[in-house]
Amino acid sequence: MKNKKSDDSQLKVFIVNRELKCDECGEDLGHDAWIVLKKEKGAACLTCADLDHLVFLPSGDTALTRRSRKHSRLSAVVLKWSRARKRYERQGLLVENDALEQAERDCKADAAQREIRRDQAGLSRTELDEEYIKRFASRVREVYPYSPPGRDALIAEHACRKYSGRVGRSAAAKELDEQSVRLAVTAHVRHTETNYDDLLSSMFERSDARMMVRGAVTKILEMWESGSS
Repeated sequence: MKNKKSDDSQLKVFIVNRELKCDECGEDLGHDAWIVLKKEKGAACLTCADLDHLVFLPSGDTALTRRSRKHSRLSAVVLKWSRARKRYERQGLLVENDALEQAERDCKADAAQREIRRDQAGLSRTELDEEYIKRFASRVREVYPYSPPGRDALIAEHACRKYSGRVGRSAAAKELDEQSVRLAVTAHVRHTETNYDDLLSSMFERSDARMMVRGAVTKILEMWESGSS
């Protein structure tokens, strides 16, 4: 059984009220950037922090938040500075999509929860550029023709959300650059096909965790690209 983490020990994501660039990849994150603060490396976008596969659950439904955190191997508290109160205030939680869906099933008898989910669905639609996602998904299928059915669309949707500076929002990705597609697919495999998120949740350094799953990721990518097992 998982131990419940306090906000003090949990990973944190900050929404900043100014123009900002990622100190790791140099990407211009724009205004209201979503970042993780690294002591040695400064501000990292969610892509560089390997949190960009998570979905945002706004504060407001205690039961849904609690259950989503319980089901999610990896989660992060989202905080934003309040100028009026002179402190960081909690905006919600980043969790795995499967965990959120499971939590919703657990809360299905709760009418208030269903209303929040409808609001979430509306937010998701505004975050997505449907035509761009279709083109990105087609490019994923072109580069990785043996990937499981439906993964191309799932990878594209997660990579192309408008907030947080994800890999699919870069200028190169918008040109359907092959390297950007490969980065998006690699991130997806790392998070969904290995125990990488468990390692991050256990506070392993990102570089160490990546090294530990590198062989498994490479093997899966080769299979998705060439069909060889």
